[in-house]
Amino acid sequence: MKRTRRLLANLFGGWFQLSRRFPAALLDDIAAAVAAGERIHRGEICFAIESRLSPLEVLDGLDATARAQQVFGQLRVWDTECNSGVLFYVLMAERRIEIVADRGIAAKVAAGEWDAICAHMRQCYARGEWRAGSLAGVAAANELLRRHFPDGGSPRHDELRDRPILL
Repeated sequence: MKRTRRLLANLFGGWFQLSRRFPAALLDDIAAAVAAGERIHRGEICFAIESRLSPLEVLDGLDATARAQQVFGQLRVWDTECNSGVLFYVLMAERRIEIVADRGIAAKVAAGEWDAICAHMRQCYARGEWRAGSLAGVAAANELLRRHFPDGGSPRHDELRDRPILL
């Protein structure tokens, strides 16, 4: 039953809502929040939004967690100098949010802290507060990264693009 429900959600949900829920102005705001945070810590945040999975992916058992891991690799979030990349993955059709942290961060930040950020974002999204949820998630991640990976003062380049990626 769960697979059937997921299949229907991915067939009929998400794709037509992407530009309405994540308009260009919100994508700009998320990019600005990511860039501002990366000035106070050594982490790199990547925000990826996918409207839906293909029916074949759902039938093959691909879920949001596994897809987030794939996207983490495809977007090379793991390939940062300090192993401090963080991926926000939003799967709109299933209303799922996953955060994948690279090994440098995962060693210092408990999974429960990322889960709390996802839960807060989900609550905001459920109320239709896409802007508030997205920006609150990025702000919370910036605070965790500032605490565990503070800026060392030495100049560094931006390793991942700040603007959210629409998959």
